[in-house]
Amino acid sequence: MKRIAVLSSGGDAPGMNPAIRAVVRTAIYNGIEVFGIKEGYKGLMEGNLEPMNLSSVADIIQRGGTVLRTARAEEFMTEEGFNKALNVLEVFNIDGLVVLGGDGTLKGARDLAKAGIPVVGIPCTIDNDCGYTDYTIGFMTAVDTVVDAISKIRDTSTSHGRANIIEVMGRNCGDIALYAGLAGGAESIIVPELYFDVSKVAQKAMQGKNRGKLHHIIVLAEGVGNAYEIAEEMVNLTSIDTRVTILGYIQRGGIPSAFDRVLASRLGNRAVELLIEGNGAKAVGMVDNKVIDLNIEDALDIEKQFDEEMYEMANVLSI
Repeated sequence: MKRIAVLSSGGDAPGMNPAIRAVVRTAIYNGIEVFGIKEGYKGLMEGNLEPMNLSSVADIIQRGGTVLRTARAEEFMTEEGFNKALNVLEVFNIDGLVVLGGDGTLKGARDLAKAGIPVVGIPCTIDNDCGYTDYTIGFMTAVDTVVDAISKIRDTSTSHGRANIIEVMGRNCGDIALYAGLAGGAESIIVPELYFDVSKVAQKAMQGKNRGKLHHIIVLAEGVGNAYEIAEEMVNLTSIDTRVTILGYIQRGGIPSAFDRVLASRLGNRAVELLIEGNGAKAVGMVDNKVIDLNIEDALDIEKQFDEEMYEMANVLSI
């Protein structure tokens, strides 16, 4: 292993920069050349590679986003685009590849591995929807961002005696809503994994109002339903003024938390070690606070399990 490359693909996540830093510095420490691929698989197809050194990753551990930038690349999924990527890796004499991203990015890594490229995937997505790892890089920072928003919205909701629906990211995975709702003391949490009844949410809001509660925070994962329609139903059922706050891309930005910096550093370091050991076609992750690795194909086959016990606990604590 003389020369490796690293790229970030798909949606950005806070913690990608610490992961890139770990990959670059671990490689250099072991006498390996490192190339950064700009704009993910798109940059790989276009040959947008540049050498990286210690200075390339100086002062980035605390920065959100990704210094390598990212982009969607539908062409990569075509035979022509995929062959372009393989050709670029051959032209630049890349012996191994580290890819940062979510489920779609890991699928691209799997295809490269099947084509004979030694590749290791690092799970970076705020959704925390990769089933083989307890946490993905960026998730905890996104949760912190949402919790901060909940605290601010509760202040104004209390002042006006309102309910507020806070829509968070998570089209198919409700982890951000669950963790942030629990940590932020939300009264109701609505996730795509479990059925919800607006009348029960309304009932809880009325019970709170009747005992003098001046706010009702509802955390809604974006994949469940239209926040404004749910707010209208709440008003019809309770006559409580119900507002909507959609947090959107603010959840992807910001300084990565200490948790995500440590996670990214551990996974980035291990990714390079695997390539040095000759173990390609791998995905790294964290289970029970231990770094693990498994075949990318196997990792993609593991379905994400929603923590219903935590959800029920959140319901108990929100009475």
